[in-house]
Amino acid sequence: MQLLLAAVVVLPLLGAVAALLPAPPGLKGRDPDQAVLRHGVTVTGVVLAAAVALAVGFDHDHPARMQATTDISWIQALGIRIHLGIDGISLPLLVLTALLTFLCALYSYFHLPAGPSPKAFVALLLVLEAGTLATFAVLDLVLFFLAFETVLIPMYFLIARWGGAQRTYAAWKFILYTLLGSVVMLLGLLLVGLKSGTFDMVALATDNGPNSQLSHTVQLLAVLAIGIGLAVKAPMWPLHSWLPDAHTAAPTVGSVLLAGVLLKMGTYGFVRIALPIAPDGMHTFAPYLAAFAAVGIVYGSLACLALARRGAKGDLKRLIAYSSVGHMGFVLLGIATMTPTGVNGALFANIAHGLITGLLFFLVGALKDRYGTTDLDQLAGRTGAALYGRAPRFGGLLAFGAIASLGLPGLAGFWGEMLAMFGAFRPAAGLSRPAFLTFMALAGLGTLLTAAYLLIVVRRVCMGAKEPAEDGGAEALGTAGSEESGATRAAPVVPDLARYEYAAWSPLAVLTVLAGLWPAALLGLTDPAVQQLLGGGK
Repeated sequence: MQLLLAAVVVLPLLGAVAALLPAPPGLKGRDPDQAVLRHGVTVTGVVLAAAVALAVGFDHDHPARMQATTDISWIQALGIRIHLGIDGISLPLLVLTALLTFLCALYSYFHLPAGPSPKAFVALLLVLEAGTLATFAVLDLVLFFLAFETVLIPMYFLIARWGGAQRTYAAWKFILYTLLGSVVMLLGLLLVGLKSGTFDMVALATDNGPNSQLSHTVQLLAVLAIGIGLAVKAPMWPLHSWLPDAHTAAPTVGSVLLAGVLLKMGTYGFVRIALPIAPDGMHTFAPYLAAFAAVGIVYGSLACLALARRGAKGDLKRLIAYSSVGHMGFVLLGIATMTPTGVNGALFANIAHGLITGLLFFLVGALKDRYGTTDLDQLAGRTGAALYGRAPRFGGLLAFGAIASLGLPGLAGFWGEMLAMFGAFRPAAGLSRPAFLTFMALAGLGTLLTAAYLLIVVRRVCMGAKEPAEDGGAEALGTAGSEESGATRAAPVVPDLARYEYAAWSPLAVLTVLAGLWPAALLGLTDPAVQQLLGGGK
């Protein structure tokens, strides 16, 4: 188990180095570009297999105990150790990261985004995977910060070199926001480590009682500093403005990984670091965190409604990005309740959002490839997509992703949001119940708004609303023919789902259904670990 966890973290880095080296003569094949893309699929596939083996070998009877641990002294003078381990909180995120990265590599093998060398693309993808996996596996505050920062550079280049319109602006906005937040977070992590005398996250989580080395003032400062850095990545309103630009400009696989796993690093940090290490500080700031979360839920939904309305020239990719602000608001609300119910709901919503939004970004990327646009007015016009009639399997899968995202009971999106609101209904002792009931009501309003804008998107894109095409819309969609006496041009013939798209997207749809029908499989892992975490390691 120790070797498996170490392999999960290290193999992507080794694979990234190997991707930049000349391929051995026997592996070059006819096309060197396809050879390096095949290398990416192989490495991510091996990492996924190791992550699944880790999950199978995990002691499910004791999910609160750190397993597969490695603890080696690294910088002895500073007390920094190479400390790895997983429990019921980190294991699902580890497997989710390995799965999404493999599916992205598989999709890219058949549909590489336009840009520079495929070698660089594969190497950056693998470095991104290594940093994300390490974030969920390390148990040392300094290593956590290093892993947290590792993902920024590869994501910057994926957006800046393989992205779409305004990619340079979006990439710089992404890196500046996240780096500035990380600088503040580093100050908080150093404050905790220096005041407590250790950077070990397990030791800190079990030493947060009356005899804790961290005073109330230190905990307040630590939560404020660490929370700002984590909130930027989460993304919490009003620190979210980098997200829509980054998603809109990023290539398809960049958007999938950004939404599917990178956003989870921020919320995971709240659960792994802020809640157990500085509970007094979290208790003080919990109402403010919940307030920002509730506003973010409503704000994200209203922004999506504005983009979805007719004539708004709304971008479908940008709409899904704003929907992430709302969905991650439920995660933050669950964490802010400081109850087992709320935190379990937050962790479940993390996984559900990764599966569902990852699927939606895959679909929207493929929609843009087929029609040359993600403009909703063009996709909904007479010459628009009308997917139910022209590509019924594609349209059905898009509708499935939309209803899963709006939280339909029986699918994964339902349980996390419901548990987060249950947690807000009865927050932890000492928190204002009237305030949290208000936040719960705002979250409930957000679910109604979410259903509204997603159903509008399905009606306009899948059903083909009877609305006039915008000027130039036919040309933008690549239609052919001439206009006669006001008749619209013939709609383009587009392919339905290809085999590689089935392979890349089916696992996400299947897991969305399984998690919705069998939530105990995930909650059984997280609940004992959450109970112990909130109980001070006991």
